[in-house]
Amino acid sequence: MSLDPTAQQLDEETPLLQENAPAKIPQTPLPWRQFSILLVLQIAEPMTSQVISPFAPQLIRDIGITHGDEALVSFYVGLLYSLFFATEALTIFHWSRLSDYIGRKPVLLTGLFGLSLSMFCFGLSKTFWSLVISRCLNGALNGNIGVMKSMTAEMTDSTNMARAWAFLPLAWSSGSTLGPLIGGELARPADRFPNIFGGSEFLKKYPYFLPCAVPATVSALTWIVVLVYLKETTTPQINISQLLPWKKRKIVIAPSPALESPPVSSSNGDKPVPFRDLFVRPVLIATGSYAGIALVDIAFRTIQPVFYATPISLGGLGLDSPAIGTILAAQGIVSGVIQLLAFAKLHDIMGAKKLWLFAVMCALPMVALFPAMNALARSSGVGQGVWCLVALQVALTNCTNCAYGVSFMYITVASPNRASVGATNGLGQVIVSVMRAVGPAAVNTAFSISIERQYLGGNLVYCVMVGTVCMAMGVGVLLPRTMWTN
Repeated sequence: MSLDPTAQQLDEETPLLQENAPAKIPQTPLPWRQFSILLVLQIAEPMTSQVISPFAPQLIRDIGITHGDEALVSFYVGLLYSLFFATEALTIFHWSRLSDYIGRKPVLLTGLFGLSLSMFCFGLSKTFWSLVISRCLNGALNGNIGVMKSMTAEMTDSTNMARAWAFLPLAWSSGSTLGPLIGGELARPADRFPNIFGGSEFLKKYPYFLPCAVPATVSALTWIVVLVYLKETTTPQINISQLLPWKKRKIVIAPSPALESPPVSSSNGDKPVPFRDLFVRPVLIATGSYAGIALVDIAFRTIQPVFYATPISLGGLGLDSPAIGTILAAQGIVSGVIQLLAFAKLHDIMGAKKLWLFAVMCALPMVALFPAMNALARSSGVGQGVWCLVALQVALTNCTNCAYGVSFMYITVASPNRASVGATNGLGQVIVSVMRAVGPAAVNTAFSISIERQYLGGNLVYCVMVGTVCMAMGVGVLLPRTMWTN
């Protein structure tokens, strides 16, 4: 019996080549023209939220809500942060869900308008209640976070997703760097720069308007860029005019965009799934990992500037606003560099799950450095040793931030279908907003109690923070080793 040489070659060699040398899928180039606009958006968002960090403790003291009680400063600072995330939690899902129906772009424009308006109002506030209203307005109108993640998912595929998530933290870190710098350097400009602003009665009356006006103006300019240049990444299911009250009377069937499916659809893969269908295991685990790292991160970021501003005798470092702003700015710069240069490589080497667990584990020594820095400052003052520990804490913080990119990737692939990416990101953002609303108030209350009553030697708050890290780790072990596929 004769053998066909070609058939023999296929039988003996082809499977071996397939197993040992699989064809590498070429990486899809990122759509830079559109993706760069999202990066600009990423800069505007954290700049707006982080600009108040350096001067928030002093602002609370100036408005007199604490009546001179230093232990209450951290409580009211935490309350301001929590109010933003509480109102965001009430609205973010509806914005994200709405973007699945009317498109991403209209929601982004609304969010940028809200950011700009609320920051101008915050800078003009002279009472605690006006600060509360400004922060609530900021949170209620801010639907951009989930929508930007949805647009990133729609602009990328499995070959370039990790690369995109490496660039987004760089833009976010740039905003996180500029925000504290602006807030620290431009707060109370009439006092800090009397030769330039000393003659301005307006800035003497509103000493925190200038640092708030800068990110507000940036958001307004970004609004113009988005309006003119950004292209829609999804197909709107309904016309935006159908949502207007005076238009609904002319429509025979006008389902509510937040609760029902769009009227135009050909298959389940082309339309957003009902809300209840989002509660599946992949979505819950992915959003749980996001909520876990967000709780750890917001607890740290809330305590960090308050700890720096608190006097050494009460458990802090006693730094002024410019020094705090410089530290937070340096932290943002390092974070952007690490994310850009290392995230994609670490993801390829370690895998998604191991990278997430490693990043969250870095939060344990990060928290432990708080009491260590204060103990060193009590014994030898804020010297070289303390600054070395501050630098180490900044490095650990940026390692912890790698968990965000991994969680975003898990959430993207966990979506039931492409048409429900906005709703899935919105659901994740709701849960995270709740965590971020509870976190600052809880951890600042623990910090105040620790100072006032000296529980565990003033270290009760750090035990609470370690507990949040352990809870996050418990959720992270449920993540699969490889990404889900739809």
